[in-house]
Amino acid sequence: MAPNNWHLPWEQYVETLKPHERPMMPGSPATPDHSWPTRIMYAVTGLMVATVGSLGNGAITANVQNLQGSLGITVTEAAWLPVVFVMTNACMNLILVKFRMQYGLRLFTQIFLGAFVLVCAAHLFVDNYQSTLLVRAIAGMAGAGLSSLGFLYLIQAFPAAHRLKGLIIGIGLTSFAVPIARLIMPGLLQLGDWRAFYLYELGMCLIAWGAVQVVKLPPSEKMRVFDRLDFVTFALFAPGVALLCAVLGLGRIVWWTEAPWLGWAMIGAIVLLTAAFVVEYNRANPLINIRWLTGADMLRLFGAILLIRMVLSEQTSGAVGFLTVVGLGPDQLMGLFGVILAAMVAGTAVSAFTLNMEKLNKPIAIALGLIAIGAFMDSHSTLLTRPAQLYVSQALIAFASAMFIGPALMQGVVKVLTQGKQNLISFIVMFSVLQNVGGLAGSALTGSLQIIREKFHSNQLAADITSMDPQVVLRLRQLSGAYSSTITDPALLNAEGAALLGRQVTQQANVLAYNDVFLIISMLAAIGCVWVTITHLRPRWKAKRDAQRAAQQAPDSSAVASAVD
Repeated sequence: MAPNNWHLPWEQYVETLKPHERPMMPGSPATPDHSWPTRIMYAVTGLMVATVGSLGNGAITANVQNLQGSLGITVTEAAWLPVVFVMTNACMNLILVKFRMQYGLRLFTQIFLGAFVLVCAAHLFVDNYQSTLLVRAIAGMAGAGLSSLGFLYLIQAFPAAHRLKGLIIGIGLTSFAVPIARLIMPGLLQLGDWRAFYLYELGMCLIAWGAVQVVKLPPSEKMRVFDRLDFVTFALFAPGVALLCAVLGLGRIVWWTEAPWLGWAMIGAIVLLTAAFVVEYNRANPLINIRWLTGADMLRLFGAILLIRMVLSEQTSGAVGFLTVVGLGPDQLMGLFGVILAAMVAGTAVSAFTLNMEKLNKPIAIALGLIAIGAFMDSHSTLLTRPAQLYVSQALIAFASAMFIGPALMQGVVKVLTQGKQNLISFIVMFSVLQNVGGLAGSALTGSLQIIREKFHSNQLAADITSMDPQVVLRLRQLSGAYSSTITDPALLNAEGAALLGRQVTQQANVLAYNDVFLIISMLAAIGCVWVTITHLRPRWKAKRDAQRAAQQAPDSSAVASAVD
């Protein structure tokens, strides 16, 4: 379809489209049959836009300690930087879908790409914590728009028979940001600290903006969809989710029982979200269809998504934290993250090109099984474990993380198509919230368990250390011997040896704690795998029982008929 018809009014333009070229709903672009060179341009543009939208947050998440030193802030202040991005990103889809429906794709593209360019440029002039926090919040809103825009471009790159593959690849790209950031950040930080990365991000964003201006999306239908109560719901839902994200993101750092504001924030989140759900429950045309979302099938799906996002923290928080404890820096982890990125690419490709709409639970169960295997392998780590020993286990987890997203999304899309397109916004909102909140909940779970188990193992190990043990005395002499040429006072020398031994005990306790965390995650993933497998097989078991029952009833009916004859 030549783009010279795109200037026509929608009512005339839609008449020129074949049935498979028409959009599924208002706000989505038409999908005309493009030439292959045009499809390639759409694919490249979509890849670039989706990657740029999540790269900045991936870089900050992966290098938050480095940024903490650069800004001269505390650990707690640094933890707010990735959390505030998630707070704004998780809520934006509540209004983005309707914004596209009412105001069209063109305005949507200009606002969010323009906002992201301004955000990237602002980083070059920001040199204090407060401004950086504001910029990250705006980046979260702009990133949500760019993720959606990337999906829409990638869908254009595929023929009608394979269009769902573009959707799966588009959503899979969002998980590539952290490994890509891990690979490029060490070199950029050496060039010019964070300013070098901000320049790189701005350059990528400007290229993506130029590509979007050249490779335009086809027209979409516009219609009036906003209602006054939509803004009431958003005013309740957005701060409620933001407070929940703050509790999950900061709880393990300020500690759950030590900071009173965590309790007040949790109460506020419960009150606001409950009020939002009450408003939506009683609406004739709800923005979030609570009745539909609380159906048994949807609750099982959301439970599986939340579980997988939580157990995936084994890789994002657990493995990285463990390698940091044993003394490895970002430069030494590049090989591992190269393997993780390759596994994610493979997982996304397998998910897209083996999609079976009748067996969507199967790849989710496989993903949970792979996570269980990978986490169990990691639970045998020691102080001598290095990235090379984690390649296989982390590749399995990375493959699973990319593999599950597509089928999980398709389950919701299928239910939307069969039960009413008006539920699409409800599903997209909950899918986005669970992805974001699930990631924070997983990090909170992993971090809290690690801290608790580290204290336990530290006490256990310290209880066995006594000055009456000849091995302990020998170890103290070996450790203090490193300072014997500079410290002549025997008391100070013994104190230095004791301090070194204490650090080694703490390091060993941390390793044992991470092993416990990996084992717990493995068990959770295994239980989830069994649960999803049973959910997958239950309809088949029911069909088999019904067939057997029908077969048993058939001879009885034949015998009665013969007796009558």
